[in-house]
Amino acid sequence: MTIDLRTLSREEHDRWYGRLILAFGGVPEAPQERRLMDDLTEFDRSIGAWDGADCVGTASAFSYRVAVPGGAFLPAPGVTMVSVAATHRRRGILTSMMRRQLDDVRERGEVLAVLTASEPAIYGRFGYGVATRQLAVTLESSRVRIEAPAGTDEVTLRFADVTEAAERCEAVYARTIGTRPGNLARSPGWERLPLLDPPEDRNGASPMQCVLAERAGELVGFVRFHIKPSSEWSVPTSRIQVRHISALDPAAYAALWRFLLSVDLTEFVEARNVPVDDPLLSMVSDIRRCAVRMRDSMHVRLVEVGAALEARTYLTPVDVVFEVEDAFCPWNAGRWRLTGDAKGASCERTEDAAELSLSVRELGSAYLGDTSLAALAAAGRVRELRQGALAEASVAFGTAVAPWLQHGF
Repeated sequence: MTIDLRTLSREEHDRWYGRLILAFGGVPEAPQERRLMDDLTEFDRSIGAWDGADCVGTASAFSYRVAVPGGAFLPAPGVTMVSVAATHRRRGILTSMMRRQLDDVRERGEVLAVLTASEPAIYGRFGYGVATRQLAVTLESSRVRIEAPAGTDEVTLRFADVTEAAERCEAVYARTIGTRPGNLARSPGWERLPLLDPPEDRNGASPMQCVLAERAGELVGFVRFHIKPSSEWSVPTSRIQVRHISALDPAAYAALWRFLLSVDLTEFVEARNVPVDDPLLSMVSDIRRCAVRMRDSMHVRLVEVGAALEARTYLTPVDVVFEVEDAFCPWNAGRWRLTGDAKGASCERTEDAAELSLSVRELGSAYLGDTSLAALAAAGRVRELRQGALAEASVAFGTAVAPWLQHGF
């Protein structure tokens, strides 16, 4: 039977969402998570693949704005809720949904698309490149101390009700998102995401707790966390699980981490999402006592190469001609001359000789400054056609701080 691909209707939503849940293991989400997803789902950006009355594929997107180098925020749909029924693999359903989705993004005038992947290997063939990474750290409370900067002792800490403090914490988040490429400006409704705390998801940990960092009455940081009790032969081995920590200055950040490492009856503090250049790594007394692991985070797809490259700034002056391969979005293929610096950029089609050759996937990986073009060249994924062009472009695409995605979607 022919697969029917169509925009999701509200009447079909329950069957569509049921297919999604089944594809990810079949365990229903907690009611409060389901309500939030129902409220945030954008039906005009959601696609269902139907085999008769059966939904066999899902894909959606959230309308975000993502920070890019230079401080601008670009509209960028966050691709999400992608699934194909196990009974309908190898029929081109995923490719058809990705095709329709990227065509829609282009029609809306959006120059980027972003996603986080449950299986990272899937999306490279559609032109997505890993553009931000994140660290997970586990600190041994009794063996690690914070080498605190001046002013840390002037920061006062206090517990607060998670819900009552939410609006003030959201204001801190809003002030920090422009400091790193990759962060998302939250549209209305998304402020509810970090407050989700269903008991079903705690796996034995405490309800979420919140500690505020203040200076002269002004909120300068906060941390939300759980404590998972544990002991071995009456010796406490409990863990603090950090959900979100944010601060406006080094002293506030140090004060919050110093607090976490000092909580009684705990042995470890773990945070599963911090930037790869997080200040914590330079504050700890013994990095070997801080188990550090890295993974991919946000993937970026340049939908309109010229407009996307023009929309960011560059760390150093650059003037280079790219030969871009893009089989999935062929309107991007060909030669582009990028000229730019810290004040702005232009990127136009050209007949000039190519100086660097790469695919749109590599441009996605380099776009926010996470992976250098030189590193990609060392992996054989970028070819230098003019001597010196690689170094020039690689440095220019860099950023003062590593890009980071503070929360998933």
